[in-house]
Amino acid sequence: MPHEPATQDSKSTRAKSTSTRAKKEREFDIVLIGATGFTGSLTAEYLARHAPVGCRWAVAGRDTAKLEALRHRLAGIRPELESDDALPLLRADVTDPASVRELAARTRVVATTVGPYIRYGSALVAACAEEGTDYVDLTGEPEFVDLMYLRHHSRARETGARIVHSCGFDSVPHDLGTLFTVERLPEGVPLSVDAYVRSNGAFSGGTYESTLLAFARADRMAKAAKARRAADPRPEDRSVRTPLGRISRTPAYTGLDAWAVPLPTIDAQVVGRSAAALERYGPRFRYSEYAALRSLPLTVGAVAGFGAAFAAAQVPSLRKLLASRLEPGDGPDPERRERSWFSVRFFGEGGGRRVVTEVSGGDPGYDETSRILSEAALSLALDPLPETSGQVTTAVAMGGALTERLIASGLGFRVVEEYEI
Repeated sequence: MPHEPATQDSKSTRAKSTSTRAKKEREFDIVLIGATGFTGSLTAEYLARHAPVGCRWAVAGRDTAKLEALRHRLAGIRPELESDDALPLLRADVTDPASVRELAARTRVVATTVGPYIRYGSALVAACAEEGTDYVDLTGEPEFVDLMYLRHHSRARETGARIVHSCGFDSVPHDLGTLFTVERLPEGVPLSVDAYVRSNGAFSGGTYESTLLAFARADRMAKAAKARRAADPRPEDRSVRTPLGRISRTPAYTGLDAWAVPLPTIDAQVVGRSAAALERYGPRFRYSEYAALRSLPLTVGAVAGFGAAFAAAQVPSLRKLLASRLEPGDGPDPERRERSWFSVRFFGEGGGRRVVTEVSGGDPGYDETSRILSEAALSLALDPLPETSGQVTTAVAMGGALTERLIASGLGFRVVEEYEI
């Protein structure tokens, strides 16, 4: 995240002011695209239950018949949604730039669940950047995020669009959980945060496909990351590090009694960009993230399985075989999701203090992800937020406003303990 100046040139300021006025006058507050998919339908159900009266929202997709079936199901939650006036159905195809450009022009916020994003996301980001439309997605794909920054960040800055990736379990609990932790530590001093993730959640077909595709594109991911670093320098007067760490026992002070396995996910990149953009993270900031696993055999199995999947994904025939094990659109049933949970425990230190916090909830990949995506879209559409634009993180774009929304909706944010060290 660039360390951008507090003031901008008058041309940019005028463009943003015009974009803000235009967004307020649009037909919809939120359009959810991909609403008939597995995660998309869960997101639509959440909005049906929780979108406030007066919020103008619509669902979009390629198949009108599927959209009509979805609306009929949503009417079982909120009967008035059966009508076109209450819940319009919009036909849009993410592979058709003209289609998504027209969609983006009609709404203040676009929320998309259509992945893998490296295949299906670029045209929609481009449309939102051009139209000054705010955008949220669920991507955990670093290559996609880096490419969208390189291609569309500057234009989004000009039009006032806020492009906010990774608005699900990847990576809101980690990003906002770190901010929640940092805000309870002293200001103006070096800070460090270690996060330990525990969960029993299951994969869906879409997440599985995105993961395999990311493995297969590791070389292109590295190339995009290098280009992003060159175009997106860190602030000169502050340092931010997100080292991967190593496999070890969790430190005694965590009380977790587990094996810590470094997580090479997009979470640390998101946290690092928030830390680079916000001075509250201190003059020197470090963040590392781990999975906390109960036993050594489980740890060995997890590492071996990850390595085997990565290797197999490099071979097209093996990747195809792996992909056939779980189809896009498949996902855990309600009973399995009801048994699922997650916890991210944060250990922050700085200025002679340690604070332990936790973000926790139910099924991370689907129930909580649909909640988080919905509340992120509602926050962008309805909350008074800091003036920002371009590709930004949830901590930068929404910060405490989204945290408050998530707490009010039932997601757990709590301080476990804090003390002098």
